Amino acid sequence: MSEVSIIGVDLAKQVFQVHGATADGSVGYRKKLSRAQFMPFLAQQPRCIVAMEACATAHDWGREIGKLGHEVKLIPPQYVKPFVKRQKNDRADAEAITEAASRPTMRFVEVKSTEQQSRGMLFRSRQMFVRQRTQTINALRGHLAEYGVIGPKSKAGIKKLRAALDDDTNGLPALVRNTARMYAEHIDLLATRIFDLTKQLKTEAKASGTVRRLTTMPGVGLQTALAIEAFAPDMNCFKRGRDFAAWLGLVPLQRSTGGKDRLGKVSKMGQKDIRSLLIIGAMSVINAATRFGVRKGSWLARMLDRKPKLLVAITLANRMARGIWAMISKQENYRNPEAVA
Repeated sequence: MSEVSIIGVDLAKQVFQVHGATADGSVGYRKKLSRAQFMPFLAQQPRCIVAMEACATAHDWGREIGKLGHEVKLIPPQYVKPFVKRQKNDRADAEAITEAASRPTMRFVEVKSTEQQSRGMLFRSRQMFVRQRTQTINALRGHLAEYGVIGPKSKAGIKKLRAALDDDTNGLPALVRNTARMYAEHIDLLATRIFDLTKQLKTEAKASGTVRRLTTMPGVGLQTALAIEAFAPDMNCFKRGRDFAAWLGLVPLQRSTGGKDRLGKVSKMGQKDIRSLLIIGAMSVINAATRFGVRKGSWLARMLDRKPKLLVAITLANRMARGIWAMISKQENYRNPEAVA
């Protein structure tokens, strides 16, 4: 068996496909390993690069493999796909991962720590419960509307629906009334879960200097700051702020050819959690400026005079992303560029 320099691993639940490549790119070995055989096999290999797709369980495997002394590289799955030759199977995937990892211009995903993943789970669990509460409220409104009970679309409209359930004069059938009460109880349970998770998020924020620093920027709240800390990689991997903005997907989609630049809508190819929160935060800044007034001659005032609000919000989110990169890289709090000027 030749000594390999790159090991490509196609992750699975129980059976892993391993492809070893030597320094010149030739095949060193191809193996199919069970979950119990996987780590002992890697422990016997000389220190080399172990490449995997950045998919489910990849970060946990990356941390464990890194403890063995190997250099772990995680590759976005969409960057591996072009290297798959004809048939799609685990063996071909492992070879494609090895080939992709050997490319000098390949982009890799940083292995996340357990703290980052824990905060990411906390953040996304809260988002899930918020979506479920909205879904349940809408379902309750829809069902009761079939019996002439109409409630406002806002979250506060649930009070009117509850009152209708306790009103015996509106002619609601007993079966509908009892089923609707189950909806109301589920909404209360979700509200309790959201409150508890929000409380935990605030506790995590108080313990993080990065979160406190980021919240000094207008439009960056607690959730946005925690999302950046949980999902963004080390800012040192970006050369400049616009690289971070591009990683988030806050840049135009290019369809350029023949030396002509053709720019389209926002690409949306990056980290969607941070991107969406930055756009929401930017829109809140714009709404506040529209309501309370914006300084004449400022960048925001000039943009609002010429462009629609949503387009200005996306542009402002791009500027915010660049500022966030500078704040974290330089370990500084927010400095208003308008005030400095």
